[in-house]
Amino acid sequence: MTNDQPFVDLRKYDQSWFDRGRPGWYVLFWWFVQAIAFPLTPQPLNILRCALLRLFGARIGKGVLIRPTARFTYPWKVTIGDYSWIGDNVVLYSLEQIYIGEHCVISQKSYLCTGSHDLRDPAFGLKTASIAINNGVWVAADCFVGPGVQIGANAVIGARSSVFTNMPSGQVCWGSPCRPKTVRIKLDLSTNS
Repeated sequence: MTNDQPFVDLRKYDQSWFDRGRPGWYVLFWWFVQAIAFPLTPQPLNILRCALLRLFGARIGKGVLIRPTARFTYPWKVTIGDYSWIGDNVVLYSLEQIYIGEHCVISQKSYLCTGSHDLRDPAFGLKTASIAINNGVWVAADCFVGPGVQIGANAVIGARSSVFTNMPSGQVCWGSPCRPKTVRIKLDLSTNS
């Protein structure tokens, strides 16, 4: 272990400029409701979890499924389109807006993160940016999606991928860092033989 001086001075950290979108008491009240209500609601009571999120300002479409262990930092900064699924232990770290389109699957243990820190800033300044996941996307298990990322419609993000840049529509992407690998093929199930 060395005694080199740290590059940061966390005593200077200041996020007083950051707007959570609601007063502190409201944020604490949400965290309390989420800590109690979500994990205690049985799996079939999805409608109750969606109602609680709407009550706290989330824009939740019809037919959305949210598992009891999913976590939302600030639900008033979250939009989820019709018929999308949010899996077990998914974290939506919504310091900024998180937009999830229609018919999307965000699989278990994935982490959508809209915040980071400036590595060049000695005060370790907070940096935030929105995330947009377009219609028909599947983010497979245990993925990380970073601030400012946009994932194009009908893309697939492979399990355990780390997404730091935008991903194109209709591509199967994986890796750390995540990269497009192949075209996602649409199967036509409406053809009768």
